[in-house]
Amino acid sequence: MKKVILITGGAGFIGSHLVRLFVTKYPNYTIVNLDKLTYAGNLENLKDIEDAPNYEFVKGDITDLNMLRTLFKKYGFTSVIHCAAESHVDRSISDPLAFVHTNVIGTVCLLQTAREYWNNNFNDTLFYHISTDEVYGSLGSEGFFTETTAYDPRSPYSASKASSDHFVRAYYHTYGLPVKISNCSNNYGPNHFPEKLIPLCILNILHEKPLPIYGKGENVRDWLFVEDHVRAIDVIFHTGKTGETYNIGGHNEWTNIDLVKELCRQMDEKLGRPPGTNEKLITFVKDRAGHDLRYAIDATKLSRELGWEPSLQFQEGISKTIDWYLQNEEWLKDVTSGSYQHYYEQQYHKR
Repeated sequence: MKKVILITGGAGFIGSHLVRLFVTKYPNYTIVNLDKLTYAGNLENLKDIEDAPNYEFVKGDITDLNMLRTLFKKYGFTSVIHCAAESHVDRSISDPLAFVHTNVIGTVCLLQTAREYWNNNFNDTLFYHISTDEVYGSLGSEGFFTETTAYDPRSPYSASKASSDHFVRAYYHTYGLPVKISNCSNNYGPNHFPEKLIPLCILNILHEKPLPIYGKGENVRDWLFVEDHVRAIDVIFHTGKTGETYNIGGHNEWTNIDLVKELCRQMDEKLGRPPGTNEKLITFVKDRAGHDLRYAIDATKLSRELGWEPSLQFQEGISKTIDWYLQNEEWLKDVTSGSYQHYYEQQYHKR
């Protein structure tokens, strides 16, 4: 059966890389990208495939149940890959209700619409939910998150994602809705909105502005190149077991301070600045409330059962990422000025 796939949040960072992969790799699939185009949704990320014959973009909100029902009837979706989410922890601390609305209510609206449309005829259908390692809480200096690690979210963001995961599993167990869930570690790579650590530091180094580091920079994260992440989604979507959860990790643990120093070192070289120049921009700031010490993913299950492995180690991946930002300063300028938000009106209202 021909697949007609709804990808939510497909104009965002991870979503845009996923949309591009599926549109180009599977020309016989129809890919519909549903995105609300909030501050982090940028259609300029998809300029290269926006006219592909198997791709369509729809502007809409996943909490709009009537709109979702109309979309399902119009396109006849056979699968959903749910990427749309509010994802920035700092924003969740200042506005937790927005995260509940999008991440919890939006997910349940999608689940309910899929269940209604498929009407218990679940052959060749799938609801794939993209989640985060932050639902597992905080690790000490040892150990790893596995698929059976108990949930222990510590921020409004991770609590909202944990709740959405529970609802996805509830629809699987209660209604038999075919689902898959993946929980990934921190992503980095091209097209990342510059509020997160790596693109923010690249931007600030370019303009010789302070590099704000929470606390002493001792927090540890496992970093996953975004293109490796969407390759893993592709594998799980096509060959993973229904009802299962898969952890996706980069095998790249770095403290924040060591990561930023590596960024500084590479950008000294790439910008022709004397060694140590950019490190002088590092500025320690008051730690974030409820800041988890360490995240680390054990991706053994994904590797053993489905054969996926990350392709890049951090130094190589971060070099490619820096090069992309240096070659796309106009993209950075548009994003930081807000002018990218006019792209939808320019490109789609004339169609």
